[in-house]
Amino acid sequence: MDELDIKNIWQLLENKIAKAEVLNQQSWVLNFQCFEFLQKQKTKSILNALARFKLFAIFVGLLWILFLVILLWGSRFTNPFFSMSTGILLIITVYVVAIYIRHVILINQINYEGNILATQTKLAKLKTSTLYSTRIGWLQMPFYTTWFWDTNWIIHSGVYFWLLAFPITLLFTLLAVYLFFNINERNLHKKWIKTLLLAGPEYRDILQSINFIKEIDDYKKELVLD
Repeated sequence: MDELDIKNIWQLLENKIAKAEVLNQQSWVLNFQCFEFLQKQKTKSILNALARFKLFAIFVGLLWILFLVILLWGSRFTNPFFSMSTGILLIITVYVVAIYIRHVILINQINYEGNILATQTKLAKLKTSTLYSTRIGWLQMPFYTTWFWDTNWIIHSGVYFWLLAFPITLLFTLLAVYLFFNINERNLHKKWIKTLLLAGPEYRDILQSINFIKEIDDYKKELVLD
């Protein structure tokens, strides 16, 4: 075998290696594109379902707001306890409904064909805002126990008010304040908070969507390392 034959064999091997690298690169790109598409479709499906849930919650919230307005107007503000309780419930409900509307807008703004970082940023905002709306929502609890209070009833009920009604309201107030200050990003590692949040679809769906998008980055890194 002369030198020319060796060069030809070497060139042939180099060509095969180059073709193999091209095929491997094409396979890498195809695998990543397929995985990315599936992950984004799963994220889109979950968030669309979440948006429908929030739209239903907005509808129910608007009906509740209308009901509270009718109650407040019908009472003619004759009972300060009823007016205060109903008024605060009304304010909190309006605020939460406004946050839900913002959530639906934010979900609809997500471009699933765009940059992954932009999607992650919007999902992070949605997660933070969901935690905040949950915290605000718990502040309603004490006022469901005070709307029926009346000055004459407090005076003439004797120990019934101070041993039953007032302690219940105090307990709900302390619980609401405790939940408001403890439901946050720093305490998500606590089992009871995670259980509380995952009981409903809102935080659970957002967390699942974040994980789906994160898996795209993880898969990309694994392919690069390989």
